[in-house]
Amino acid sequence: MFQKLVSHNDDIKRLVDKGYAVGFDSNYMIVRDIPYLDAQGSECWGAIVTKLVATDQGHVIQDDHQIFFAGSSPYNTDGTAIANLSDRPTALGLSEAAADVAVQRQFSNKPRIDGQLVGFNSFFDKIESYVGIISGPARAKFGSNWLTYRSVEKVANDSVFKIHDTMTSRAEITALSAKFKDEVIAIIGLGGTGAYILDFMVKTPVKEIRGFDLDPFHVHNAFRSPGRFEDSEFKRSKADVYQTRYDNFRHGLTLKAKFIDASCASDFDGVTFAFVCVDKGSSRAGIFEVLMAKGIPFIDVGMGLNRKRGPLAGMMRATYYDPANAQAMKDKGFSELSDRPNDEYRVNIQIGELNALNATLAVIKYKKLKGFYIETNPDFNFLFDLSDCKITRRSKIDEA
Repeated sequence: MFQKLVSHNDDIKRLVDKGYAVGFDSNYMIVRDIPYLDAQGSECWGAIVTKLVATDQGHVIQDDHQIFFAGSSPYNTDGTAIANLSDRPTALGLSEAAADVAVQRQFSNKPRIDGQLVGFNSFFDKIESYVGIISGPARAKFGSNWLTYRSVEKVANDSVFKIHDTMTSRAEITALSAKFKDEVIAIIGLGGTGAYILDFMVKTPVKEIRGFDLDPFHVHNAFRSPGRFEDSEFKRSKADVYQTRYDNFRHGLTLKAKFIDASCASDFDGVTFAFVCVDKGSSRAGIFEVLMAKGIPFIDVGMGLNRKRGPLAGMMRATYYDPANAQAMKDKGFSELSDRPNDEYRVNIQIGELNALNATLAVIKYKKLKGFYIETNPDFNFLFDLSDCKITRRSKIDEA
């Protein structure tokens, strides 16, 4: 990664060639060996951290005027704090490969040209400007030199993504995203709602995703699944279609053309969470048996649409089954576990945007459970009513 970024980006190469201690981590560039004065006038050493915005697999741009700083607030030689940095405390999670860099501050300083505030045209200009401000007093007092020619080529190489995850760095949520690093997710059913859950989870930094669906990909599936389709996908298994679609996006994705029932326990060894996305109660019953026997928490989704008086009406459901109370919830009948009489004559209405919404409810609940989103009132059952767009939530199993 180091050589690739340096060779593909002239502004970063200029920094390295000049002698800056450049390194990379978690879609950030780190410039170590930055001298500064603390409040007591002592010489200290810190590091500048700035976001990388990838435009493709080799090229990055800088698109803001802010930096993070691993160190305390910098001071002038006269003991006054350096002005015009908009100095504020912050924290930023980096990988273990950058354990020596503990971000404590965030600075914001736009350069002026002819009296006008302007942005930075390159990483080279940005680093040069900030180093001049932060390190100037240390050079004046101690002769400190930040050009150490100490490039740090050690880079964390544990990303599940095959492309740079600059979404996480741009949003400054690296520490939150790390909550998923040990998660092994199972998705049973890759139809409408399951297809959208798969799409969301592929782009979540979980360790592994296992998906199961025996059915073939037909034309109607193209209307209620994310993304474009190829003519060659029709009649292939959904598992094969989605494996191919997402293969260039991430590692740790295994999708199987397989029907899951009570005999499939070994397929869930190591799974930490599951999504159940099937429309037949009898199929759901066998899946529940496996997940509950193995103590795996899961979310079951369902959709019921009807057309009785013109427009479509109905509800979407997302129900969380915690291992501690899964049996009690199963007994309460929150999810259908048997097929309705004359079920083969039932019209199974599903619409793409409602599949996506159903999937969104499920994934948001999962991410709340992991601490990625805030959850002030934990609940386990969500019902979205299409008629008024209201969500009914239940937090207690015995609620009326």
